[in-house]
Amino acid sequence: MTGLTRTNSCPPPMDDGGAVREVLDRISDKWSLLVVGALREGPLRFGALEKTITGISQRMLTLTLKHLVEDGLISRTAYAEVPPRVEYELTDLGKTLMPLVIALAEWALEHRDEINANRRR
Repeated sequence: MTGLTRTNSCPPPMDDGGAVREVLDRISDKWSLLVVGALREGPLRFGALEKTITGISQRMLTLTLKHLVEDGLISRTAYAEVPPRVEYELTDLGKTLMPLVIALAEWALEHRDEINANRRR
């Protein structure tokens, strides 16, 4: 096989040490993009996020927020008040996701009928 050139159009394998997969795993889970989208207008408290994101459990919201804070996509600010108040907000890094989140949501809305029809077949 020496001397032959590649004839297929497959890209070469990605050798990034798993970095792309790690990031995509985090932001493509069931809830992360919904949390990011919910925070697009500004900071929200836990209860407001829970009401905004239909179907998410307290435990899953807690875990999702924790992971997004760890990744630097959102910030958590605790205020020394009685009762305690905690707000979550997109960081500058998290804000860079918004055009992608919006584009993905628009794509999903535009193609949902076709996708649902395919599922029924």
